[in-house]
Amino acid sequence: MANRRRSIAVLALIRSLVELTVVSALTAWGFLSWQLPLPGIIIGFVTFFVSVLVWALFLSPKPVLAVDGYARGLVSLLFLAAGCAAMLKLGFPWYAVLLFTLVAATLNYTELVLRTKPQVKHVG
Repeated sequence: MANRRRSIAVLALIRSLVELTVVSALTAWGFLSWQLPLPGIIIGFVTFFVSVLVWALFLSPKPVLAVDGYARGLVSLLFLAAGCAAMLKLGFPWYAVLLFTLVAATLNYTELVLRTKPQVKHVG
């Protein structure tokens, strides 16, 4: 039981780093893909606030909106897809974005399985 909690905590930490990378990529895309100063600054701040809002509502360790694991997984994958699209638009190599996507999707899936897997209690 303690080993399982430790595994979930380590996965959550790594997933938080991945989500921080996604928020950073979306914010950088908002600032750099538009003409500065006026539309670029506004869009940069809007993408930052919207990505942090989505993270806080659905993906944080203690989310504001409690949804089931599958809806959380769907929001997480859409959040990841937006970040990967922003990385591609910023000029990251496609193979680096593909590797990042595979690692992040595997982390999300593994955490979803660990959180929804029924716990077996031994009687004896």
